[in-house]
Amino acid sequence: MKLLAIDTSTNTCSVALSCDGRLVGEYLLEMQRTLSERLLDGVELLLTGAGLTVQDMDGFGVALGPGSFTGLRIGIATVKGLALATGKPVAGFSSLAMLAMNLPWADAPVCPMFDARKKEVYTGLYRCRELPEPVISDCVLSPEAFLEQLDGPVIFVGDGAVRYRERIESRLGARARFAPASVTQPRAAAGALLAEAEFAHGASVTAAALAPLYIRPSEAELARLQRETP
Repeated sequence: MKLLAIDTSTNTCSVALSCDGRLVGEYLLEMQRTLSERLLDGVELLLTGAGLTVQDMDGFGVALGPGSFTGLRIGIATVKGLALATGKPVAGFSSLAMLAMNLPWADAPVCPMFDARKKEVYTGLYRCRELPEPVISDCVLSPEAFLEQLDGPVIFVGDGAVRYRERIESRLGARARFAPASVTQPRAAAGALLAEAEFAHGASVTAAALAPLYIRPSEAELARLQRETP
């Protein structure tokens, strides 16, 4: 299966091209702006380098969230466009599960953590085997509230873990381990494996059915709820 996977859930833009579970190429760039332009550049770079076109793809994968509202919308809209243009199916996956896959076969549960701002984190807990198995479902809450749920040693990874490292160490002490900086960024190469697993289980969807998993309401939704509240 030829698969193109995209992740724009954080400041890291990542695109991966895989064939039957084997990574053919990956584009990864951390940025603050011009995400949509760089994303399409990455898609074109990978396909051209592999001598393939979008029409050659058997399917597409995309991170649904949680993460940056703007980033998720751009990534999902891009994949929707590619899927509609080719008539190929799509599989979505958790951006936190994708990050946890940077630490396969870890000897302790892995806690991927994105900075969600507002003194909160997007996080969850995974047992990482060949694919990550959720122990605590993806959620958004303060670091302190999430840390109260943890027992035993835990490996933390992600920009949220970097930002709140002192709080984590203060609460968990020696039970807290931190992944090296080299694996802090989410990678679409891992997302491609998650997407392939979704396809294998018949969990693909049409482009029209794709929707982000924000977990918490956007500012626009909060404003609308406030207007509608008597």
